[in-house]
Amino acid sequence: MALKFKHKLDSEVTISELMSPSHSNFSGKIHGGYILSMMDSVAFACASKHSGNYCVTASVNTVDFLAPIEVGELVSMKSMVNYVGNSSMVVGIRVEAENIKTGAVKHCNSSYFTMVAMDDDGNNAEIPGLIMETAEDVRRFLRSIERMRVKKQRSTEYGHEGFDLKKHLHKLDKYKVQVEL
Repeated sequence: MALKFKHKLDSEVTISELMSPSHSNFSGKIHGGYILSMMDSVAFACASKHSGNYCVTASVNTVDFLAPIEVGELVSMKSMVNYVGNSSMVVGIRVEAENIKTGAVKHCNSSYFTMVAMDDDGNNAEIPGLIMETAEDVRRFLRSIERMRVKKQRSTEYGHEGFDLKKHLHKLDKYKVQVEL
């Protein structure tokens, strides 16, 4: 049986929500944890739509909060599948906040969620491939591969198993630390 492929538009999901005071932190800005929860929901919806299966979050790549979100702003999260493997996919998410009075829109966050499709028995499920139609699609796919390569390299070089202290100790010389081994 041939593996089917899907267009990115078949899986894109956008959600929007007006931010209320109940979503704010102690400084009056929208709580980052609430935004992360929304991001996880839109990643789940996008990945599930692409795979046709229930999906779980395997990892979240860097989350940088670029601009604070204010109470009363309309937050929109746009998600799309950037990369597919056998059962996993990388979902890119862009978070924007709109001041509904002025119409000004600001980019607040971008992140990448690795999601894994699961079958009804809780096993990894094979997912459709991805049809790439633009240079931007290819760039996003290749960028995902590079992020995975760097993550694996970092895990290998700095993991618990086989970490070579003597090889890396000099790297701390320019930092404000005191090593007492």
